[in-house]
Amino acid sequence: QLPKTVDEYLDKIPADVRAVLEKLRATIRSAAPKAEEAISYGMPGYKYKGPLVYFAAFNNHCSFFPGSSQIIKLYDELRSFKTAKGTIQFTTDKPLPAAIVKKIVKARMQENEARLLAKQLKKPLKKAAKKK
Repeated sequence: QLPKTVDEYLDKIPADVRAVLEKLRATIRSAAPKAEEAISYGMPGYKYKGPLVYFAAFNNHCSFFPGSSQIIKLYDELRSFKTAKGTIQFTTDKPLPAAIVKKIVKARMQENEARLLAKQLKKPLKKAAKKK
């Protein structure tokens, strides 16, 4: 059965992994205090004017899912971690540094704000075009 809350999710994983993900969770929440916490795709996620970031525990690693734009921008800083499109893998022995997580979360918030603003600016233009 899938967890309904982030606390339920964290309760089901081993203590060493839970400790690392609790720190990640706290870092995300401090960087994005207005973000809404939820379970999405069966894993903890955060929403702020759209999807923000997700994280999950797997058998041999944990993953942080910030989307591909931030991985590309921070490639040099993330070089020591295994990355894939939209994913950064880390372990309990080598967790993601809080400074990188904060930088990513804040940048993702700006991306979502910009996307929402662009969408809002298009609406009046579409209405004006329809009136013609």
